Amino acid sequence: MKPSARRNRFPVFFLSLSFFIFLAFLYSEDLSCLLSQSILPSPSLQLADVQRPTEREDGSYSEAQLRQRLNLERVPFSIGKTEDGCNLFAGNWVKDEAFHPNYQEHECPYIQPQLTCKEHGRPDSDYQHWRWQPHGCSLPRFNATLMLETLRGKRMLYVGDSLNRGQYVSMICLLHRVIPQHAKSFETNGSLTVFTAKEYNATIEFYWAPFLLESNSDDAVVHRVSDRVVRANSLDKHARYWNGADIIVFNTYLWWMTGQDMKILKGSFESETKEIFPMETKVAYKMALDNMVRWIESNMDPLTTRVFFTSMSPTHEKSKDWGTEKEGNCYNETTPIMDPNYWGFSCRKNIMRLIGDVFSRMSVPITFLNITQLSLYRKDAHTAIYKKQWSPLTPEQLANPVSYADCVHWCLPGLQDTWNELLYAKLLYP
Repeated sequence: MKPSARRNRFPVFFLSLSFFIFLAFLYSEDLSCLLSQSILPSPSLQLADVQRPTEREDGSYSEAQLRQRLNLERVPFSIGKTEDGCNLFAGNWVKDEAFHPNYQEHECPYIQPQLTCKEHGRPDSDYQHWRWQPHGCSLPRFNATLMLETLRGKRMLYVGDSLNRGQYVSMICLLHRVIPQHAKSFETNGSLTVFTAKEYNATIEFYWAPFLLESNSDDAVVHRVSDRVVRANSLDKHARYWNGADIIVFNTYLWWMTGQDMKILKGSFESETKEIFPMETKVAYKMALDNMVRWIESNMDPLTTRVFFTSMSPTHEKSKDWGTEKEGNCYNETTPIMDPNYWGFSCRKNIMRLIGDVFSRMSVPITFLNITQLSLYRKDAHTAIYKKQWSPLTPEQLANPVSYADCVHWCLPGLQDTWNELLYAKLLYP
């Protein structure tokens, strides 16, 4: 307002502002970008190294162009090349009962009970028999022996949340069948889980860090806290466990999407007095990406190592999103969405643009595993009610399975095997 404005206009201004904020919380997925331009920055934005994100219009990111600009066209671990013009992430799902799934659920003892859908009573199996078919080209078949030879003497590390842990377990399931029982081991110590292929002197590991930065959700087992707090610019607590990795697969998204501003800690969790600021989700998310990028540029040699980042994994919480009139979700869904233009409300395109913008400015290339669109089609692939329930279900829940269906995580074998097939293709045939 101008200084000369009448004082009696203040109530109208604040009433309008309050109404706008109320609408923003109702539609936070769509209005977060608008909020960042319409409301004065909070004090949290004055934290060191935090900048308001800028985005290119298309949000595109080309690893090949970045490598060319950086004169890094030789890609570590590659043994071939994907044909020119082939976009492995654009395609459709086709039924393939001959070669999919790549393994059976009961054959892989490493799958957590939250993901063993057949064991927990899922009656259908069609979700296991879909193959991703890129338009105009082919996705190479996963070769476990070749992958293990590639990993000989190497350390492969997945870092992130439970969705990245699911992809990690999928990779172990794809590999372990060709390794004799005496020549492999699996152990967990705190946030770090390690699968060892002894004859190959190789490890495939997972490190729990849902925000990548330090947070009050860092316990790998007990992390269900309603009041999530992330410590600003605090990657080092976790990153000291990542040093020495030859291949790293990062993810982080779902834990940031609370529908509200993030709570950011300035200082230490051990301090008696804690200074906590609200921060717009997109700004906080960029802070995490910037921290990750700085660590990669300081610790990963682009001539000998590879870094991957898995894009956002979608949810299927409302069947109205894909055109069904009934009040439902992923429960009882048994077929993929066939509309090639489908994009659900769980995935924020402004975050995709932000990721592309940040990666395009790097001095070390990242391979972006853009699994979002192909996973959006797979409303049938979630665990739904077919998983271990950690709390007893109430009679009301049992009477309404939709109310407790998990439409976030994915059955194994299933969709996440395709994520690793894409990783395999990008690792060996970039």
